[in-house]
Amino acid sequence: MSAVLTLLALPLLPTGQASAASYSVTMKGYAFSPASLSVPAGSTVTWTNQDTAPHDVKTTSGPVSIHSPMLDKGQSWSFTFTTAGSYGYVCTVHPNMTAGITVRAAAPATTAAPTAHEHHTGSSSGHRAPAPSRTTPSSRPPATRMPSSSPSSAASTASPAAAGQSPQASPSSPAAQVAQQQTQTTASAARPLDPLLVLTGIVAGVAVLCLLLVGSRASAPQAPRTPREEEA
Repeated sequence: MSAVLTLLALPLLPTGQASAASYSVTMKGYAFSPASLSVPAGSTVTWTNQDTAPHDVKTTSGPVSIHSPMLDKGQSWSFTFTTAGSYGYVCTVHPNMTAGITVRAAAPATTAAPTAHEHHTGSSSGHRAPAPSRTTPSSRPPATRMPSSSPSSAASTASPAAAGQSPQASPSSPAAQVAQQQTQTTASAARPLDPLLVLTGIVAGVAVLCLLLVGSRASAPQAPRTPREEEA
């Protein structure tokens, strides 16, 4: 009865546990036997020394580094490989003793997912696909509406026209300030002269002219007087 239960329980084991096993490597004649081994992840490898000389196991390559203690004749040492990859190892006492182990990744457990039925016929399910609507002769096509001009459309139409106009210089720009100064200079030049200033200029000119005449007369040589002028 127990054997039957064991056989029935084997298919229920996870894939990793079912693939895990134990393997043996013999150290005999100063060599590892077998020299090449391929095991699934989770497997345990046991090394047994059958030589009179001591041996050990030390990895030279691989994703995980392992090193066993020194094994005398009849002694064994085991290691469980959980990381997949290729391992190379050697006996440190006898470097000519080399071997390798390839650890395969465990296959993931597959679970059968229930298939979803996307298409249902009207007779097998309560939900039926709506029948396509048909246009009856009495139905009229919807009236076509003309797009009405809205303020937003008018604004969008006016914006390109406004954008097409040449930009005017703002009062704060340097060009506008220079033009304003030139206009002020021209306006001040076009103003009529003040009459008081004109009169002052004429009086000053007359006074200067008189001074020049007086000075010229004083510096001119006087003519000699006649005897009549002296008698008088």
